[in-house]
Amino acid sequence: MKTVILRVPKLLKIIETTVFLRYFNNPVSWMVRLSWLLPMLAVIVIPVNLRAQQHQTIQTIVIDAGHGGHDPGAIGLEAKEKNINLAIALKLGSLIKRSMKDIRVIYTRDQDNFVELYRRAEIANKNKADLFICIHCNANPNHALKGAETYVMGLHKSQANLNIAKQENASILLESNYRSTYNGFDPNADESYIIFSLYQNSNLDQSTDLAAAIQEQLLKHEGNAIHGVRQAGFMVLYKTTMPSVLIETGYLSNPEEEKFLMSGAGQDHIVSAIFRAFRSFLESHSKPDIKKGKSDSSALGEEAAIQKRVQDTLLQAKEPKQNSNLPVKPASVSGLSYRIQIAASAEPLAAGDARLSNFENVTMYRHNGMNKYTVGDVATLKEAEKLLEVARHKGMNDAFIVIFRNGVRIPQSESNRLLGK
Repeated sequence: MKTVILRVPKLLKIIETTVFLRYFNNPVSWMVRLSWLLPMLAVIVIPVNLRAQQHQTIQTIVIDAGHGGHDPGAIGLEAKEKNINLAIALKLGSLIKRSMKDIRVIYTRDQDNFVELYRRAEIANKNKADLFICIHCNANPNHALKGAETYVMGLHKSQANLNIAKQENASILLESNYRSTYNGFDPNADESYIIFSLYQNSNLDQSTDLAAAIQEQLLKHEGNAIHGVRQAGFMVLYKTTMPSVLIETGYLSNPEEEKFLMSGAGQDHIVSAIFRAFRSFLESHSKPDIKKGKSDSSALGEEAAIQKRVQDTLLQAKEPKQNSNLPVKPASVSGLSYRIQIAASAEPLAAGDARLSNFENVTMYRHNGMNKYTVGDVATLKEAEKLLEVARHKGMNDAFIVIFRNGVRIPQSESNRLLGK
């Protein structure tokens, strides 16, 4: 039998020596060694811990360049919408990637190819995107018309909004088997848009926050003509499950604006405005940044200021009367009160609207250019959760809790913190 000799490494021999053991069992020597280790831990570990405490709610964004391939979209004297949409989308995504390393950017298309409307939303949903931004250009028989407008999903309240939705939804006619894919939806038939009449989504608030911020930045920094935040029945937005906006960046039917949209400088102006709006939206929908040494109150104060700039009018709702179905109780000592939002619309809803007919004492307040409808007004979250159950039992599956302080809607980030999100 062959004898195997195990060679002990020199390092193990050193560790076994009396001098080595005495040194590492000496408390004083340990304190000396830790004297340089502790500052190192402070430099490495503490910032990591602080970053973990800063909860960023937006991690993945999907940017959708409208049209593409055999679908040119609107056509100007020289430009095709599909090319401008793609250029702006790629520039926006590149800017976000360079400036915000932690955010994943996904394009529905990054070249001149045709992507079905349902697949664009599918890409966002499958990747669990936190935000969906759709880039488009507009056109109109009136060649003097110009300016940008930002849409959120909802029922059109004007013929102009309906016409734009029809124009963008017409892309489905280029898809094979579109009737079965979209359950018989005809983008040219007015009656098809009835499906959007009961649309209400808990993401609508955040969608209008972003849409309003985009409109503000386009006006404030670029001097663009803007037409505000609007609602319309866009199929590409209807299928998404996250906050979503569609931006009509300008009119190719206007020769002056067409040149602006075709130019690199014009595209850069639009991209920087959308980026600034996205950045302010990101800040206002994230928890306070501890690394910058901001207190909760100062950070929330900044968020409140941001929201104040983007909202056009804020009407304090009247206190509703007692409701046996959805009880009303006085606000808490802190001034906080909880309500259930059941609907939102760019235009005031009619008294007989189906979304309101099952509720009594519905109140409306204006926020980011939208009319928002709530029921109930209670002092605690527990009571609000019970009211939410009642609202959902009445068919409002997308109803959600909104929080007010002394009659004024609080910023979304503070609301998320109070709701434990």
